[in-house]
Amino acid sequence: MFNPLLLLFLPKCPFTDAKLSLPKIQKPKITMLIKRILISLIKVTQAIIYGFVFVAFLLAKPMFAEQGRITNLRVAAYNVEFGRSTTPEQVGKMFKPYNLDIIGFNEVPDGNWTARVGKVLGMQHSYVGKISSANHKDKYKSILSRTPFEVTAEHELTVQRKRSWNPASCVKATTKIDGVLVAFYSLHICRSTDSHNTGHAYRLANEVLLKEKTDRVIVLGDFNNNMGDTAMDTLEASGFRATWNDLKIDVTKDFTYNALKPMQPNQGVIDHIFYNTGSGGSATDGGIIELNKALSDHKPVWAEIAFPQVLKRLKPKN
Repeated sequence: MFNPLLLLFLPKCPFTDAKLSLPKIQKPKITMLIKRILISLIKVTQAIIYGFVFVAFLLAKPMFAEQGRITNLRVAAYNVEFGRSTTPEQVGKMFKPYNLDIIGFNEVPDGNWTARVGKVLGMQHSYVGKISSANHKDKYKSILSRTPFEVTAEHELTVQRKRSWNPASCVKATTKIDGVLVAFYSLHICRSTDSHNTGHAYRLANEVLLKEKTDRVIVLGDFNNNMGDTAMDTLEASGFRATWNDLKIDVTKDFTYNALKPMQPNQGVIDHIFYNTGSGGSATDGGIIELNKALSDHKPVWAEIAFPQVLKRLKPKN
């Protein structure tokens, strides 16, 4: 009879013991292999995701660039005192370093005076109004532009007020610069410091500019008023901002009239440039142009205004 206990005393045979016939695989090696596979898969997945994000960014980039684009508009205002002390060619030469887009003249002669300035500057488009300030000779308002006009008009601002000269007016032109439509006003109005509902500035703010539908508006010229006067407060209250504010220029310490007699008591800064606050614009450069030899009894003023090409529309409040 076979005794199974005898198997305990027999040597292990490689052919009968499965443990001896199979190679041993260490568990740590399996774990490392799985980790390497998982890491590779994660890296491939990340690369795919980053690729999709990059492609999406490239496709979306033009849209974001369009939203951030800015149109820089360089403008100037100049009361030339009916050209008594200068010629159009001299004025053009003076303005040339400023590379202007639009110029608003006042007390300017009729005829081709404005166009002659444009010939020097390479600005081919001009518009001259028909109303001469106070019915004096050659005190018209005009606009000179580097780009073509779409609309031109003149608005009379005459008021029944004892201390006002009449008639007064502003000329308007709309033009596109870099595809952006801008309404531009050049004016010459009378001083009105003591009343909020009379005067040329009041009519300008409440009857003319109030009806303006263009998103970007510039108003400049000889206001015959200092900042802080009632007339200027009226304009600011209607949604317009003076470029002096952005440029941090203290106009109480300077003057634009009388440039021909700088040593006598002057009237301070009475020539201004405004833009509508709803445009999202801001003045980035500008000031009073100081000349070694005055070409008029006023000093010219200029500004560079940056307008965003895409305006952010605010939702109306309920």
